[in-house]
Amino acid sequence: MKKLWCRSAVVLVAIMLCSSVTVFAQEKQTAGESSLTAKLGVKGGINLSNMFVDEISDENMKVGINLGVFAKLPLTRGFSIQPELLYSSKGAKETYNNFIEGEGEYRFNLNYVELPVLAVVNLGKNFNIHAGPYIAYLASVNIKDMNDDGTIDEIAELDAENFNRFDYGLSGGLGVDISNFSIGARYNYGLREIGKSGSLSGELTRDSRNSAISLYIGLGF
Repeated sequence: MKKLWCRSAVVLVAIMLCSSVTVFAQEKQTAGESSLTAKLGVKGGINLSNMFVDEISDENMKVGINLGVFAKLPLTRGFSIQPELLYSSKGAKETYNNFIEGEGEYRFNLNYVELPVLAVVNLGKNFNIHAGPYIAYLASVNIKDMNDDGTIDEIAELDAENFNRFDYGLSGGLGVDISNFSIGARYNYGLREIGKSGSLSGELTRDSRNSAISLYIGLGF
């Protein structure tokens, strides 16, 4: 099920990219768009993140935040390039049950500074589709072991240096623009392993990659 969900999300991003090319030839104008003017703005929302980890009995989404700024740079009517600079909290809650450790839950909190660069295509007067790559830098890490007896152990020997500092992947989503106000949803799929191979972080994350659904609101100026 984990692999199927992951593959489905990647296929969705690919469909978005293909659809954007088709729709671009049909839709060139958005509501109230009288001239091509660059727009700056702020945005924020929540992340519903997860990781795909082998040999873990269960995985649960973790709620985080995304917050930052964006610029919308129109190239022609109905088509723009949108770079963003975001603080994005990802990770997951992973439960385990084995002979050595017993039962418990790892909580991975991975905080990134993220730079997506998106192609934005208008599907209608207020509706858009966007997709593109992102790169990210791991700014901080916090990992806790929630024991089955209710105690919490912080895994102090694991910090950002134990993980791959840089991540990269694909983003794709849908947005609604009403004047300078926007809302949207986006799926982000990481293409690089989170933990360094041969390390404790690599053992805990088991070749996993970042996966997050981002819900956001934005205000342009």
